[in-house]
Amino acid sequence: MPDTPPAPTPRPAPAAVSFAEALRFWLKLGFISFGGPAGQIAIMHTELVERRRWISEQRFLHALNYCMVLPGPEAQQLATYIGWLLHRTCGGMVAGALFVLPSLAILIALSWVYLRFGDVPVVAGIFYGIKPAVTALVLHAAHRIGTRALKNGWMWGIAAAAFVAIFALDVPFPAIVIAAGLIGHFGAQRAPGVFALGGGHGAAGPSAGPALIDDDTPPPPHARFTRARLLRVLAMGLGLWGAAMLALVATQGWQSTLAQMGWFFTKAALVTFGGAYAVLPYVYQGAVEHHQWLSAAQMIDGLALGETTPGPLIMVVAFVGFVGGWLAEVAGPDRFFLGGTLAACVVTFFTFLPSFVFILAGGPLVEATHGKLGFTAPLSAITAAVVGVIVNLALFFAYHVLWPQGFGGPFDAVSALIAVAAAVALFRFKVGVIPLLAACASVGLAARLAL
Repeated sequence: MPDTPPAPTPRPAPAAVSFAEALRFWLKLGFISFGGPAGQIAIMHTELVERRRWISEQRFLHALNYCMVLPGPEAQQLATYIGWLLHRTCGGMVAGALFVLPSLAILIALSWVYLRFGDVPVVAGIFYGIKPAVTALVLHAAHRIGTRALKNGWMWGIAAAAFVAIFALDVPFPAIVIAAGLIGHFGAQRAPGVFALGGGHGAAGPSAGPALIDDDTPPPPHARFTRARLLRVLAMGLGLWGAAMLALVATQGWQSTLAQMGWFFTKAALVTFGGAYAVLPYVYQGAVEHHQWLSAAQMIDGLALGETTPGPLIMVVAFVGFVGGWLAEVAGPDRFFLGGTLAACVVTFFTFLPSFVFILAGGPLVEATHGKLGFTAPLSAITAAVVGVIVNLALFFAYHVLWPQGFGGPFDAVSALIAVAAAVALFRFKVGVIPLLAACASVGLAARLAL
């Protein structure tokens, strides 16, 4: 009889993680978090679950499920959650902030280049090629979310109704979100199977070995729920928001650009169900049509810049703020860069503050139960409605790219060819975002120089 191979030696649990070590990782993550929420979550899973084993698979997915239910960028909230579990409130604040700050700095620099040199033929040619690619990216996002969300006729109906509401009736995006959530809430009482949430980002895989925060590790003392702590976190969050808004109103006035940006992006932060692509129509309605902080063409260019930088895609709001602050001269005449930077920071603060409050206030409630989260039926209906809203966004972008002077002007055949090629690359060949944008920028530059 052959000898039985010895059983593998069980891997020991990793040692406690120092704050300095975690700080280095979160800083690194802020610079490499490309690929949208799916790519960012995959990076965190590889690094934190498989390689470093700071948190187990089940605890990672449990935290992710909670972040999926919340409005806001789920990958940034997941980083905040894990940082909070490891090193209390300070750890969560550092992890969430470092997920955003590198992207903010890069976007401020790119926005300055865009506004300062946007009329240079080389820069104009690059954006000429990128705009059709952005149209294809938005359409691909609608398809990607739709394949997960539209599982039955009812979900298709919600998506179609949302499209008609925003395209034909110009219904505000928050109203669509509220209506879809109510449909999911009451519909689940009659037909729970119709509104059952899908598998999210996937089920748990094989264990990578014992983790520092393992399946059966009890919540640390700071992660245990108390009513006093909940009220304290909520009071601090509201206090920070109120102090910042009061400072803007006192120094600038309620009707000033900065105060209106703070108020508008606070509302935007509370309706970002379904990711950045879902809230972009709301940002467009407010920033382009109502407040006129920037033009429709600039909005498309900003989304292109957001796609090429690390961090959550919702960071495109920093571009919106920079352009609005630059054009409105919020820091005074001839101080364009300072005004744009100030507005970008204001917009970023008000957009992400609710995400920190959601995690720090709700985390202990989530840690109290490691079962499947409830309240998923409204999220399912909202996600279905988001698909219709994103399709409307794709049509909006296509209109401005293919008929840059309106339907009365000429049809841009070159942009149409770039858009079709980009769509084929995304749907058929699964090309990544960065290579796709680089290729389209090169084609656009060559076409503009040739013309």
